[in-house]
Amino acid sequence: MHILSYLLPLAAVADAHYRFSKLVVGGQTEAKEWTSIRMTKNYQDDHGVTDVNGADIRCFQAKAGTGTATVVAGDELGFVADQGVTHPGPVQFYMARVPDGKDINTWEATGNVWFKAASINGVNPGAKTSGFTWPTYNKKSVSFTIPKNVPSGKYLVRVESIALHQAQSAGGAQFYLACAQVEVTGGGNGSPGQLVAFPGAYKSGGPGLIFSWQTTAYTPPGPEVWQG
Repeated sequence: MHILSYLLPLAAVADAHYRFSKLVVGGQTEAKEWTSIRMTKNYQDDHGVTDVNGADIRCFQAKAGTGTATVVAGDELGFVADQGVTHPGPVQFYMARVPDGKDINTWEATGNVWFKAASINGVNPGAKTSGFTWPTYNKKSVSFTIPKNVPSGKYLVRVESIALHQAQSAGGAQFYLACAQVEVTGGGNGSPGQLVAFPGAYKSGGPGLIFSWQTTAYTPPGPEVWQG
């Protein structure tokens, strides 16, 4: 990819933001925002999170949840971006199982309870060229498959789109994220891991949070995807 081909999209999307406020379950998009997704603090202006050490990096929520979607293990779950994913960067999905006896609407998911269920990385066209293509760029929704072997139960499912257009230095990466409330049915007997905490999983300026057009190899931050 030519250097210019990377810089032009950055100029076009410098001020474009988005929020994830609807799920796609069974191929059907929820009719209303915040049906199964906890309302996020950017519900009015679509701004992102930049502080990986603050509590907002967990779910960025403005209020407790109200509804829960049902998804069969092995099926696809999608998140709709209201303006489309208008920043280049990876998209990742984490899950945290709600402990028995806890209310999914108010459980905070603190501590080492999150495992990475999927990650959509950029594609480097070749070692002799600069720049990446991003499969999620300008997509109206992003999705992943609920691991077939994940145990049945209630989960928070966290989507994060990491915008790298200003990530040349520490603190420049922007996170567009949300947490959905989901009940998984038809699951298996797997033991998901590696478990991490939000905040805690990422460090400002750490691996995956610094990026420039000279980059020829990129790995998103966080643990490996649990393979089930």
